[in-house]
Amino acid sequence: GLSCSCPHLVLFVPGLSDWWMQSAYLDSRMPVAMYTSPGVVLPKMHFQDRQGQMRFAAKLIAGVLDFKSMIDSETLPVEYLGGKPLCMDQYYQVLTSCRIPGPKRDVVMNYAIGKTPPSHITVVHNFQFFVLDVYNSDGSPLTVDQIYVQLEKIWNSSLQTNKEPVGILTSNHRNTWGKAYNNLIKDKTNKESVRAIQKSIFTVCLDAPMPRVSDEMYHNKVAAQMLHGGGSRWNSGNRWFDKTLQFIVGEDGSCGLTYEHAPAEGPPIVFLVDHVVDYMKRTEMVRTPMIPLPMPQKLRFNIPPEIKKDIEKAKQNMNIMAHELDVRVLNFTHYGRKFPKSHKMSPDAFIQMALQLAYYRMYQTCCPTYESASLRMFRLGRTEAVRSTTTESLQFTKAMDDPSKHVQKAALLEKAIKVHREHTHMAIHGQGIERHMLGLKMMAIEDLTSLPEIFMDTSFAVAAHFNLYTSQVGSKTDCVMCFGPMVPDGYGICYNPMDDHINFAVTAFNSCEETNAMKLSQFLEDSLLDMKTLLEQVSKTQ
Repeated sequence: GLSCSCPHLVLFVPGLSDWWMQSAYLDSRMPVAMYTSPGVVLPKMHFQDRQGQMRFAAKLIAGVLDFKSMIDSETLPVEYLGGKPLCMDQYYQVLTSCRIPGPKRDVVMNYAIGKTPPSHITVVHNFQFFVLDVYNSDGSPLTVDQIYVQLEKIWNSSLQTNKEPVGILTSNHRNTWGKAYNNLIKDKTNKESVRAIQKSIFTVCLDAPMPRVSDEMYHNKVAAQMLHGGGSRWNSGNRWFDKTLQFIVGEDGSCGLTYEHAPAEGPPIVFLVDHVVDYMKRTEMVRTPMIPLPMPQKLRFNIPPEIKKDIEKAKQNMNIMAHELDVRVLNFTHYGRKFPKSHKMSPDAFIQMALQLAYYRMYQTCCPTYESASLRMFRLGRTEAVRSTTTESLQFTKAMDDPSKHVQKAALLEKAIKVHREHTHMAIHGQGIERHMLGLKMMAIEDLTSLPEIFMDTSFAVAAHFNLYTSQVGSKTDCVMCFGPMVPDGYGICYNPMDDHINFAVTAFNSCEETNAMKLSQFLEDSLLDMKTLLEQVSKTQ
């Protein structure tokens, strides 16, 4: 529902959600891997072999099916924010859905709606795709033990590693993939195989182990693996990037997921992850009486020379992209959200000010900053942007390293945080500016009237060039989400504030001389520490 005195808004909100999905995702021709699809890194698991990998994957699949049962029976508890119910629609878009490439614009298909919703998932191992039915004929889900047995069969019948990685085509530029897609599905076998992947409830990628790295590099490497698979020599071909939800389980204990961003935001995805992790803790593998289960069906692909050429090109592009992206995971262990709370400050605003300070110290200037805020108080609401750079945030960051401003620093921080809270409150209550501007622009385009002049103004373009693209995705699980920068000379920063530590993922492009993810995350760590010192000094003197 909409609490708003403006009668027109009610008509436009579903329209605005569609416009947003189109303009932010479906019209974009950039590859989804890295440019729009986020990755989520779960804590490293303690298995080192295929048995452990299979057991973990079997429990994970059972956990997602357990979550699905709540969606199917519509018993998912409604979430609240500030006492107001949130729209739960996004939860109904993430399972059994897939993005489909088109020549100019993609679409997202949701196959859960219909007379006979699909009852299978896709499992991919060594670039080979399998259909795994996860329900018995009576409609009950397979047990963890049964799923394990089926995964064993899949593993054993996909040992050859010389297969063409058809999946890598989905990592290409959307126009290139759109053309290749139409060629691919001209063949009847290919078309059936592609449909089976698209219609599946979700995908599980059983990954080959990544090259070993030092413990400090481990998280960076795994974050990259979740975002793009590490390149064509590793696991980038072990994906179907158009699939809304892909869980990734590596033989070496690295696991997480990647998701196609068009149908949903991070919070519902992370809520699902929390549920699955919780389920896996509770579930022991029980031996079930073995009814012989049918062999999971291997999906066949016929690869003519033209498609083979497309695959080679996609491999090259993916390897360039994988080299392009610098990913740094910062596990900030000195304190978590309890600390700002103890000083009556919003943890989110506090972290945003630390980001402002880190950026200012690195560049001696501030920049347009985007922080996503949820519009789920409104039906079908997606996101609005909080612009974290304000006059107040700049005054604080300038004063922080100015000895003559020693006395005012804490008050300036408090003021900046207060303003950030106000902006966040406005954004989540539908009073932000970005989506209203989008609506205005799209209406002008659809009515074929001339575009309002503001959209032609240079300052508008400058203000929309977000060098810092940030998001808080909080989770009960000690995980971190990561995504690529929004602009070529910018950063993508995602953070999960836990009680006593904060997980950050910072990304930048190596091709840009000015940006450096490692350096910014060091400035970020120092800023967080200095802000703590500042507040502690103030409380001593009071």
